[in-house]
Amino acid sequence: MRAYRGSRAPAALALALLLAGCGRGVTSTPGDTPNLEKWVAEVKARPAPPLPPLPVMQQFETFEYNAYALRDPFSNAFTDDGSGGGPRPDATRRKQPLEQFPLDSLDMVGTLGRGSGMVALVMAPDKVTHRVRPGTYMGQSDGRVTAVYEDRIELVELVPDGAGGWLERPATVALEDQ
Repeated sequence: MRAYRGSRAPAALALALLLAGCGRGVTSTPGDTPNLEKWVAEVKARPAPPLPPLPVMQQFETFEYNAYALRDPFSNAFTDDGSGGGPRPDATRRKQPLEQFPLDSLDMVGTLGRGSGMVALVMAPDKVTHRVRPGTYMGQSDGRVTAVYEDRIELVELVPDGAGGWLERPATVALEDQ
């Protein structure tokens, strides 16, 4: 217990000295105020430093566009006004469930029936099996089923030709090998 009391005294003395040192310079005498006011007046009386000169604006050469009679380079030269014949996707047709998947993600897993009444079974990526017959649409390129066989489904897709029209492209989905 005695050792504890002995260590308190030097700590208290150090704290008192520290506080006494912090107090110096904080107190001001009435004689210090005129010096401060004099210094502030001198600083305010100094002339302001000159501003840097404004940068010189660069003059650009003007250009007058005179090619009004030429084709606009930003317009689509391949726009089709719809008057041309040929295949075209039906925008008013309601989409069928298998049209939300890419054709290569659909798997033919079997068939039902015989002859012209044959129905194909197609499994979608969501593991739901759908019945497909001629006239059904599948794939994301407006693929219309034209025929169902025991080992394959044949369809015709509509793909853009790059010039504003559409091309028919044959495609096949084969029976998945087990």
